[in-house]
Amino acid sequence: MGGVFGRIDSTKRGSHGLKLESKMVESMRQRAAHGTSVKSFNTIIMKFPRIDEGLRNCKAIFEQFDEDSNGEIDKEELKNCFQKLEISFAEEEISDLFEACDINEDMGMKFNEFIVFLCLVYLLNEPAASEAKTKMGLGDLESTFETLVDAFVFLDKNKDGYVSKDEMIQAINESIPGERSSGRIAMKRFEEMDWDKNGMVTFKEFLFAFTRWVGIGENEDEDE
Repeated sequence: MGGVFGRIDSTKRGSHGLKLESKMVESMRQRAAHGTSVKSFNTIIMKFPRIDEGLRNCKAIFEQFDEDSNGEIDKEELKNCFQKLEISFAEEEISDLFEACDINEDMGMKFNEFIVFLCLVYLLNEPAASEAKTKMGLGDLESTFETLVDAFVFLDKNKDGYVSKDEMIQAINESIPGERSSGRIAMKRFEEMDWDKNGMVTFKEFLFAFTRWVGIGENEDEDE
């Protein structure tokens, strides 16, 4: 599995992903300051069906961007669609977003990676991102994206913009107190999220794991 935001191969990714990661961490810190309505990990699990439905509604947007219908969006397709929609992302910003969301580093965003891309665009507090939200119809997905933010904020106990192993264990223990297997469950969930194995989970890593948890992206497993 490839690196996340340049943490494994910074020479390959340069500063693109790191700059975007910094923006997302700050965004999650700001959200955490407002608290979350999520009270337990079980609350998140109960919302899986609704989140799954919301995320699958992104399929029409994905198909619009996937111009050659090959099941992936490459950087040129991403650039072309932004131009058609008259969204004024600079070329460097498009590269940042593409490289951050091409998680398997195969030069194409599959559907589950595209969901991560949409959520990052939704959260960016920049003029081009606001423009993109409107022109791509992301307003209809606001409740789904906000639920995902709430879930991450619940896990991020110290509100630093990342989720650690200890925070994941604490979140699971709160949901199933006294259960002997709670530690193993927490570690399994954490390992599913921690793609770059550095012991800290970003919001992007969390999103990608979440698509697997709700059943999106299972077809990609066969290719890895």
